[in-house]
Amino acid sequence: MRMDKMPWSRFHWLVIVGLGTAWILDGLEVQIVASGGYEKSLGMSSTEVGLTAAIYLVGQVAGALFFGRLTDKLGRKRLFVLTLLIYLVGSGLAGLAPNVWFFWFFRFVAGLGIGGEYSAINSAIDELIPGKYRGRVDLAINGTYWAGATLGAFASFFFLDTERFSEGVGWRIAFFIGPVLGLGIIYLRRHIPESPRWLVTHDRGDEAEQIVAGIERDVRAEGKELPKLEESEGWWIKAHEGVNARQLRYVFFKLYPTRTVLGLTLMITQSFLYNAIFFTSSLVLQNFYGKTASSAALYFFPFAVGNLLGPLLLGRFFDTVGRRKMIGGSYSIAAVVLFVSALLFNADLLSAGTHTALWCLAFFFASAGASAGYLTVSEIFPLEVRGQAISYFFSIAQLFGAAGPLIFGALIGEGTERGPLFYGYVGASVVMLIGGLVAFKFGVDAEGKALEDIAPPLSTYDEHGNQLTKLPV
Repeated sequence: MRMDKMPWSRFHWLVIVGLGTAWILDGLEVQIVASGGYEKSLGMSSTEVGLTAAIYLVGQVAGALFFGRLTDKLGRKRLFVLTLLIYLVGSGLAGLAPNVWFFWFFRFVAGLGIGGEYSAINSAIDELIPGKYRGRVDLAINGTYWAGATLGAFASFFFLDTERFSEGVGWRIAFFIGPVLGLGIIYLRRHIPESPRWLVTHDRGDEAEQIVAGIERDVRAEGKELPKLEESEGWWIKAHEGVNARQLRYVFFKLYPTRTVLGLTLMITQSFLYNAIFFTSSLVLQNFYGKTASSAALYFFPFAVGNLLGPLLLGRFFDTVGRRKMIGGSYSIAAVVLFVSALLFNADLLSAGTHTALWCLAFFFASAGASAGYLTVSEIFPLEVRGQAISYFFSIAQLFGAAGPLIFGALIGEGTERGPLFYGYVGASVVMLIGGLVAFKFGVDAEGKALEDIAPPLSTYDEHGNQLTKLPV
């Protein structure tokens, strides 16, 4: 409760800078790989280039599932340092790859690290940031994926220019941008403490008290007052050995079934939409608007800016207007804009610029809603399963998201008929609308609340020592 009611301070800026870079690295990785340049050096076919993206995705899923459980078992800090190190090794060595198999292996390793980051980072951020600011901070951090993607696009434009670098050198240098940034981030993360909430549930209350007291001293040194809290506002917590598979199923399907539906729906719908539109947008511009691959790449920048600005500009409203209204509204508005663009596309009333502008508008809202999907999954489940909840929902969503480019790629075909893609866009808008309606129906009004008030820890007891949540053995 003391962490939730604490005023904003330099410590919280350290958390944002130190932990909020995982999405920048992910966006950077995806865009650099998508830009290519390595296929000729490694003798890869078009099919093998596509397989490269799939291998990274599989690595992310595996990393999320494996490290998500360790995040809840071993702690947030150990994992957000370890997963970043794994990413650094994987991405750096991929840039030194002498052959395709070496390259694929370390792309998988880089995916492992980034997948693990999602669980550890989201858990840590939500447990360290005051409840008053949690929504806007989480959205802004998740939205920085597009800052990383933009950086990756600029880096690719510069390093893949054969007038500056030879064909086999430029892409290798680009692959070292992420690891160089990561080295600085690791230094910052060394100064970010373990989550006091996690420590309390693992019988390390004294350490938790030292961390919170130290942060409070720094806050006072900044001339800020700490809120006065009543003892009745606290919680009785006992150490917890962990949650087994049966208890985990009980939490998801018996204790919080509608929250499980909410989290899965938000994550799956946004993942499908993003992968379907983002990974095929260049093909649409080339096949239906006559753009070259090079000129189509320039349309990525306004697309990325719209995705970045959405969470940054709308984030504060998720803390004031509320989660339910803003998530449902963001998904629904994105669905409507996408549906309108589908009608105009089918009537051949759009140009490459106007179609991109409509995509930018749709994803301005969709990006905010999608970022809130991670926030929602992180805050609506108990502390003891938070990392696993993020990892499972993320992994399931990624599997559905992988189907998006396959379906839309088939609908685009040779670009001679607009009808199939029109129905694809209509379907995608319906998918997003479903996400919005589910958010309106099952959304949790978590704005401004302590995490323990949203979902009490499974290890919570009353003053008589009785466990409040009865779990199956």
